[in-house]
Amino acid sequence: MSMLTPPGMGGKYRITGSKYPRMRRPRHRRRIVLAAVAAVVALGLAGWGTLQLIDVFSGDSTKNTTAGERNRPDCEPSPSPTAPAHALPKPGEITVNVYNATPQDGLAKTTADELRKRGFAIGKVGNAPETYDKKVPGAGILLGATSASDSALTVLGTQLRGATPKADTRTTKDVDLIIGSAFKALDVQKDADLALATLSAPAAPSC
Repeated sequence: MSMLTPPGMGGKYRITGSKYPRMRRPRHRRRIVLAAVAAVVALGLAGWGTLQLIDVFSGDSTKNTTAGERNRPDCEPSPSPTAPAHALPKPGEITVNVYNATPQDGLAKTTADELRKRGFAIGKVGNAPETYDKKVPGAGILLGATSASDSALTVLGTQLRGATPKADTRTTKDVDLIIGSAFKALDVQKDADLALATLSAPAAPSC
């Protein structure tokens, strides 16, 4: 009888030592805790994403705007980049002196007659002064007082694209059109009228 046989068993049950009881590995509690935390975080993110989708499809955009943006009107007028801040004079309120700086005779008179037909008041007509005579390479020069830069000269510029505006020391309201060597004719009247109308039109709202 083995020494490990309990007393009174009569040798019926023996522990021979040929087999050993199986031992369980220790549970990794840290892994279990981390897995539980990860599951909670995943559920939280899923819930937050669901709420965001509900807000998007329900059209609730007021949460993403400030109070100032909600109170701002839908459309605001955007100023025209070329239109001056004050009212422009009408062609009949502008007196234009027409001078010819080219060798071609009669150009000043024909140009002045055309400007008169378009509603401008005509002043002096003739050859350009020595300062500009045969010294204007472009289509022409628009000359006037500094105060005319964004008023009378702007209106006159709609009649001849490519003309160069300049200011001098005069104190009168009249302006000069000095015809240059590249001048062919004034712009077609319908194009000039459209340019003038666009310049004088109020700014369109931008949404």
